[in-house]
Amino acid sequence: MEKDQVPQDQVNLNEGKLAKLYYATDDKGHYVKVNSIGWEPETVAMQQAWDVVFDEVEEARTKVLQGKASPLLYHIRKNIMTHAMVASYASTFGFMVRLHCYPYFFNKLSRKTLERYAYTFRITVEELTDIESLRKNDR
Repeated sequence: MEKDQVPQDQVNLNEGKLAKLYYATDDKGHYVKVNSIGWEPETVAMQQAWDVVFDEVEEARTKVLQGKASPLLYHIRKNIMTHAMVASYASTFGFMVRLHCYPYFFNKLSRKTLERYAYTFRITVEELTDIESLRKNDR
């Protein structure tokens, strides 16, 4: 790729704050380093991926507000984690994390278990269990 052909998409997700380093050839055929702020196909793909994440977070928030899921599910989705990842960080089993995503089981958790989950998400136990804060984000 020639130096002047390196893509520079002005409408990218990071608003030009981050650049990627590419190698391109200059007029003499030598490889030179060229910064690119992105290109359209990459921007479109990333936007689609983030839309999926936002939809999953919103779906989890709605389930929590309807009483169909525990706040743990919301925080898992918000932090883009899997049940297995949370289980690993919280030193428990994946099936236990899945069970704790149901309000019935979540409401019976000990303070120690809640603290492990809160530590996993780098929040307080109060933030983990606070459903009202999710209601404030209602649109």
